[in-house]
Amino acid sequence: MQSIDLNCDMGEAFGNYPMPNDDTLMDYITSANIACGYHAGDPEVMQHTVAMAIKKNVAIGAHPGLPDLQGFGRRDMKISANEAYQITLYQIGALYGFVKAAGGKLHHVKAHGALYNMAAKDAALAKAIVQAVHDFDSSLILYALAGSEMVEAAKKTGIVTASEVFADRTYQDDGSLTPRTQSNALITDEQQSIAQVLLMVKNQQVISANKKTINLKAETLCLHGDGAHAVEFAKMINKKLKSEGITIKAPAQ
Repeated sequence: MQSIDLNCDMGEAFGNYPMPNDDTLMDYITSANIACGYHAGDPEVMQHTVAMAIKKNVAIGAHPGLPDLQGFGRRDMKISANEAYQITLYQIGALYGFVKAAGGKLHHVKAHGALYNMAAKDAALAKAIVQAVHDFDSSLILYALAGSEMVEAAKKTGIVTASEVFADRTYQDDGSLTPRTQSNALITDEQQSIAQVLLMVKNQQVISANKKTINLKAETLCLHGDGAHAVEFAKMINKKLKSEGITIKAPAQ
């Protein structure tokens, strides 16, 4: 039987800026990637999001990003491999503190935004992030873009990966995500998004923005939680996958 993990980036509120969908979204996902305070999140938000994930039996992941609150971690920064290692290790440790205090278990790590996309193509950054995960806890699963340098680095280091695909992002011919700076980066039509999800999960393929068929490995599907219809969309995707006989569950650690 086919299966897929539904993951969502969460805990990205900060101070007086709320993310009102998070608690409800937990009902339709199986993994939560929780911001660790660099691109978003703060101690109060981290504590609350961890507690909610434990309550709803959702797998908890650290979601480290670049130190760029103003740009929400989505702007490229020129950092060294060692800096990538340091900021990844630092943020995993920050979230782990709340997970341990709440009696939970850390399940995975997924880089955020620009850090994720940079490391998908830069072998040195990928190796550094993977090494940070390994050095913190080699049993953690790395969530990374299907076919990326991070997946390759994890294989060499002995870290288990979950190859990630996206419901609402378009793809380039090389399997990378279309940069958000381009007008066609996001899929806003729900039916188009659902069709892409089913093709990825059932056929392990996606159609690029240039209409090229690309083979990819789909083990975890990212649903973004910050859209106006995020909850309705997550509920719809969850229901549609189950109706197709697809099991929704987090990867085994």
